[in-house]
Amino acid sequence: MAKNNYSYEKRQREMAKKKKKEDKRLKKLNKNSDTDEENFEISSEDRENADTEPETEDI
Repeated sequence: MAKNNYSYEKRQREMAKKKKKEDKRLKKLNKNSDTDEENFEISSEDRENADTEPETEDI
């Protein structure tokens, strides 16, 4: 009768956990970079609108 190779199964589980964790990390990283790009676009639009509005000074 053949013996079960528990160390192989354990290694496969560990690799699956590692892959899942890495995928999660990349997903969070992409989500954060998308948010940063949106913030940058909004900031650029605000600057453009600020350039077109006349500035007033209090005297």
